[in-house]
Amino acid sequence: MSEKKPVAYGGQAVIEGVMFAGKTVNVTAVRKKDRSIAYFESPRVEKAWVTRLKKIPFLRGIVALIDSSAKGSQHLNFSAEAFAEEEGETQEASKEPAKKSLSDSLTMILGVAVVGVLSFLFGKVAFTLVPAALEDLMFSGAFENIFLHNLIEGAIKLVLLIAYILLIAQTPLIKRLFQYHGAEHKVISAYENGDPLTVENVQKYNTLHYRCGSSFIVLSVIVGILLYSLPIFTWDSIWERLVIRLLLLPVVIGISYEVLRFTNSVRDIPVLRYLGYPGLWLQLLTTKEPTDDQVEVAIASFERMLEADRINSIRPVESGNAMGA
Repeated sequence: MSEKKPVAYGGQAVIEGVMFAGKTVNVTAVRKKDRSIAYFESPRVEKAWVTRLKKIPFLRGIVALIDSSAKGSQHLNFSAEAFAEEEGETQEASKEPAKKSLSDSLTMILGVAVVGVLSFLFGKVAFTLVPAALEDLMFSGAFENIFLHNLIEGAIKLVLLIAYILLIAQTPLIKRLFQYHGAEHKVISAYENGDPLTVENVQKYNTLHYRCGSSFIVLSVIVGILLYSLPIFTWDSIWERLVIRLLLLPVVIGISYEVLRFTNSVRDIPVLRYLGYPGLWLQLLTTKEPTDDQVEVAIASFERMLEADRINSIRPVESGNAMGA
């Protein structure tokens, strides 16, 4: 039996389903109201320079997050359209996006990817600037300690984040999304531990996972507090402070991504495993225990992705790259 280390597969929850990113293909499985499962596949084809950037420490985090946002938006759009059709919000005929003509598919992918990237960038900028502005308005001139200012800014950021999650979690749609998020993590954990992917086996695992994007968010707050506190990044006005935050945003993302990779690599070491706990704590809000039915959808998505990867390994494709969750 091969002892080769399993691929660090990643994924994300979508509306009534789960998307998994393979080495050569991304696959989404969505549960329809007639109990059938609809699939959407998109090849992971990249330019050579993008693949090279993903191998450079600190740069790879920025590239991976933007790439993940773009491709994830495409699959989220598929699940949203499927959900709208099921709810009777559209009378369009049933369609298979993966079977569109090449030109139509490329146009659709580009459009959705651009919206996804812009949404990601807007969210990161807003989440960076708003807490800094609030802290400056409330505590400017109250004391001189820069680290304390940055610590309060980080606390405000976490409070806003937690409040936002708790607010949206009150809607039935988001509650189910968080359940599928938990199903995604359970399937990856079962696979990484070598267990057969049955509903019974998968349900034994925890809904938390070290590589989750929720962990990245918490780490970016911690990294930001430490980075902003360096003596070279002092400010004399709120505008200087906001400009510094914008300029350092790519640096925070790059460092946080590397820290996330590190915490995942040492998660089996008794003492160092606690480095990833802040991210796991946030996942207590962003994941919920899934039903057997939801786990079944996640397994179907993952197995279809594995099968597509096996086929593509026999029948060469242009280029592929897998990214961890």
